[in-house]
Amino acid sequence: MSALSRQPEIPLLTTDWQADVTQLLDEHHLAAWSDQPQRRTQFAVSLAQFLGSQRDTEVCVFYGKHITDLDSFCHQLERCLPGPTLERRLHGPRGVVSLLRARDGARGRPAPKYRYYIWHDADVLLRADPRLFGQIADTIAGVAAESEYVSDDLLLIHRCVYVGGSILDVYAEDPRGQFHAWHDDGHEEPFWRVVTGIERPPVLRYRIDALGRA
Repeated sequence: MSALSRQPEIPLLTTDWQADVTQLLDEHHLAAWSDQPQRRTQFAVSLAQFLGSQRDTEVCVFYGKHITDLDSFCHQLERCLPGPTLERRLHGPRGVVSLLRARDGARGRPAPKYRYYIWHDADVLLRADPRLFGQIADTIAGVAAESEYVSDDLLLIHRCVYVGGSILDVYAEDPRGQFHAWHDDGHEEPFWRVVTGIERPPVLRYRIDALGRA
């Protein structure tokens, strides 16, 4: 008997779905899930390639297997976006919020109009530290809403695609989670609701396996 067991073949996702998913990102962030790791990888890589081929667009890819705390998240973020030294905190002049707000295009190219964050294995941090995961999701959605509805700067559309297993979808169902509600920071109203006037983060649940159906 072979020491190596044969892995079940995972059917490829159906073709020509990327444009439909991109259209969903016009108005929403996406919590995309599947219990098949290969499917999740196919989805995230293919979508990132498609988005990167669009005009006026930059794509930031987070490799979530290496994100287990704020330091490791910042480590990935500062390798996606140029800027000053990133301090290991969410708020403040050199924190995550400040860098997400930055809009420095590559030399010789115009500043982007769309920025997409593709977060592979987002459920790794969700399992390791649900509170921190929620705070980061809250920050990304808050900066996105601020850019669209509050800022006087040129519009920069931010959208995040969280990719993971079914626990990601369970989190998206939780009315207390930051796919469904702004983070409760102890004040009378959550910070981002006050700043943006938006009642809740616009996050859409998405089942990746549905793409495999003819």
